[in-house]
Amino acid sequence: MAEETKGVPTYPKVGPVGEMQRAIARAIALAVSSAVAAGRLPAAAVEAVTALGDGHMEVPRDAGHGDLASTAPLRLAGACRQAPRHIAEEIQASLELGGLPVVHTEIAGAGFLNFHLRPGWLSQVVADIREKGASFGRSDLGRGEPVQVEFVSANPTGPLGVVNARAAAVGDALASVLAAVGFAAQREYYINDVGGQVERLGRSVEARWLELQGQEGTIPEGGYRGEYIIEIARAYEAAHGEAARGITGEQRAAQMGRYAVERMVAGQRACLDEFGVRYDIWYSQDAHIDQPACDATLADLGVGGHTYRKDGAVWLRTSTFGDDKDRVLVKRTGEPTYFLADIAYHRDKFARGFRKVIDLWGPDHHGHVGRMKAAVAALGHPPDAVEILIVQWVRLLEGGQPARMSKRRGQIVPMEDLIGEVGVDAARFFFLLRSHDSHLDFDLDLAKQRSSDSPVYYVQYAHARILSILRQPESVETLSPGGLRGGPAGGLPGGAAGGPAAASPPALRDALELLTEPAEVALIRQLADFPDEVAGAAFAREPHRLTRYAMEGATVFHRFYDTCRVLTDDPALRLGRLALADATRLVLANALGLLGVSAPDRM
Repeated sequence: MAEETKGVPTYPKVGPVGEMQRAIARAIALAVSSAVAAGRLPAAAVEAVTALGDGHMEVPRDAGHGDLASTAPLRLAGACRQAPRHIAEEIQASLELGGLPVVHTEIAGAGFLNFHLRPGWLSQVVADIREKGASFGRSDLGRGEPVQVEFVSANPTGPLGVVNARAAAVGDALASVLAAVGFAAQREYYINDVGGQVERLGRSVEARWLELQGQEGTIPEGGYRGEYIIEIARAYEAAHGEAARGITGEQRAAQMGRYAVERMVAGQRACLDEFGVRYDIWYSQDAHIDQPACDATLADLGVGGHTYRKDGAVWLRTSTFGDDKDRVLVKRTGEPTYFLADIAYHRDKFARGFRKVIDLWGPDHHGHVGRMKAAVAALGHPPDAVEILIVQWVRLLEGGQPARMSKRRGQIVPMEDLIGEVGVDAARFFFLLRSHDSHLDFDLDLAKQRSSDSPVYYVQYAHARILSILRQPESVETLSPGGLRGGPAGGLPGGAAGGPAAASPPALRDALELLTEPAEVALIRQLADFPDEVAGAAFAREPHRLTRYAMEGATVFHRFYDTCRVLTDDPALRLGRLALADATRLVLANALGLLGVSAPDRM
């Protein structure tokens, strides 16, 4: 599992590049020990290089500087009290690289150690990808640790809007990448189905219901006025109209509130289901966060002396834990605040066995972050046990101007309208183009385009293009019988059957060794980075990294395809390039799958 250093999660790299970095880092550590034993470096160098681990290894931005580089000499300079270049010379002189595909080392700049690897050193990753198929990119770094991801959790008083759609795309993709690296990730939706908002919802529906009866109805202050309220009133009349006329207005409003919540939650579930989001738990506040739960939470908070009474109310000393001021838990009337209910909800999360909970909140909740983290700390949990990610606003653009989509549901653009406008794939991909904490301009015109200008189309087209190549008779005959790994049994995705000729593992290995053209090497390197990209997206809580990776992968593939003739007359080279194309197809499909976006067979 990842360790955390100064709040930034770190983790072992799991891809082939990371494995090579670790191997070279170990060789450097042994070289430092040899130099110390020979008296050429001070003893302090051993402890210093051990502390670095493989953190000094990096991939140079300029390929001319080698395949990998080490900054160890620069970072050992303080402990050794020697010039970095001298340290680099001593390490280089003691390096034992037997068994590693290093053909040349050099000292560059102030003391970098650059490593040039044998051409084709990564080529066998292509066979590994085709062998692992859908599992390539996955790892067990999380070791089954349960992590809860709570996202969307919109109030059941209106339809889901565009910012909810963005939270759905981010939260679902985040849970997917966490699961891909070995966490037991659980998706949860919190239904805030009690309190004043539900009361106002019921009174709003009753007002519209009265109007349908030809009577005067008054929507309360802070009530809901969208057309959906009229739709609920009509549905209530059809289902319970006769009974509604025989009870008091207060009773009717209460019943209508519960009825409206049920309808709204059902609608939200249906919309999210259409968007490809499946929750493990729909958690009702009304069903779980009752008075005993709030009382137990108050008791736990009071154990450490974190609560006190003032002006007839009960307060929590959140300022002790970094909040800007203390917060009220119980009003002077004896009524628990929403904050107390929210703390009780988080207390229950940890009671269910989660050591880490991740909340995705809307931009209007930014001011609540400090108090919630303080409350979790007051409950006795580590400060980082709860992570709160703020999903920022979305601005829909059409023709370069703010879009004027349907407002039939009130003052928001409904999520279902956006899905109907651009489709699930485009919506999810576009929501994941930028980090969740950045404002997003969503270009509707671009999202609807079916051309390479649209980023989602560009990536999906690369996947479909590869399959069109692999369906060619010449391709099928070159690759294994029974179809390519990752496709339906008995053939390629899209229906082409496997061919009669199977490439033996030695033949494939030799063919892959032929892939030394710059465009081939660049594509192999791109594919090899995928496991670490997935891990990075999970531990940094940044699933948008995979969107960027998929776009870069499509670009590198198109460059390879334009530069290297795949169906060349050379049988061995053709086999190698077809296997590389197939591996690219699998990695693109895996990346899109984690984003919740389809990988079409044809376009």
